[in-house]
Amino acid sequence: MIVRVAAIDCGTNSIRLLIADIENGTLTDVVRTMVIVRLGEGVDKTGEFSQAALARTFAAIETFALLISQHQPERVRFVATSASRDVSNRSEFMDGVLSRLGIEPDIISGDEEAELSFLGATADLVNEQEPPAAPYLVVDIGGGSTEFVLGTTGPTAAISTNVGCVRMTERHLISDPATPQEIAAAIADIDAAIDLAYQSVPISQAHSLIGLAGSVTTVAAIALGLSEYDSIAIHGSRISAPDIHRITGELLAMTRAQRAKLGPMHEGRIDVIGSGALVLDRIMIRTGLGEVVVSERDILDGIARGLISNPS
Repeated sequence: MIVRVAAIDCGTNSIRLLIADIENGTLTDVVRTMVIVRLGEGVDKTGEFSQAALARTFAAIETFALLISQHQPERVRFVATSASRDVSNRSEFMDGVLSRLGIEPDIISGDEEAELSFLGATADLVNEQEPPAAPYLVVDIGGGSTEFVLGTTGPTAAISTNVGCVRMTERHLISDPATPQEIAAAIADIDAAIDLAYQSVPISQAHSLIGLAGSVTTVAAIALGLSEYDSIAIHGSRISAPDIHRITGELLAMTRAQRAKLGPMHEGRIDVIGSGALVLDRIMIRTGLGEVVVSERDILDGIARGLISNPS
């Protein structure tokens, strides 16, 4: 039996919609789309969503509502993550979603975010001809947070940390290009988050690193030498730690204008890709894992799959 579902993931940097048909555990895309809305812009300083960020996000949601109406999914879930947890004007955001979609957003905990990321990332990769070795450390580098999840068939330990590509850019990487002092300050924050992750997750047990989200996939696209973004080529690719380290250094040394000229670079990632790459680089250095397996499937797919296993 085919069940059509719709999943929306509203993060710090982007909002994404997946409408999919799921049958016997196989997920088939009907619609998969993303808009960079930078909902979390300035939140690290102000503690609230700006009116401009809300307007961008609500405009994207109105477009998503039309697609959902057109494709008629049986089940719909809207999930909001890091940026939405602690803002002072959260009710304004929630009311805006409800009025446009007819459903309330679920502002999920970091733990549930980690579980959904693991579910989405591993469902496809474990069925490849040469699957990554278990246990897996799944790392989801978002705009405001990074999740660390260890597991094999499911998560056994997880933590959400408050480092992400938008947060680190706004907090530290202000200059164009970033100065050595700014990069050092960002590394200190990232390493503190990794220290925290080690306290909650037995990271040393991991045999494979699986990387998710736009920072990871964009760095992979650059490493693969792609002239434009190609999700099929990116999904399941394996990028070595030395390549990640080299590309991170190159991105941090570039000006914004130079990054904008890179073929696979989405306009909404130009400002934050350096810090996102730096988070990945520090994780690989600190864990000693020699490569990252890149997944185009992530929390969005986990939300969709969760609508089948937990339809309520």
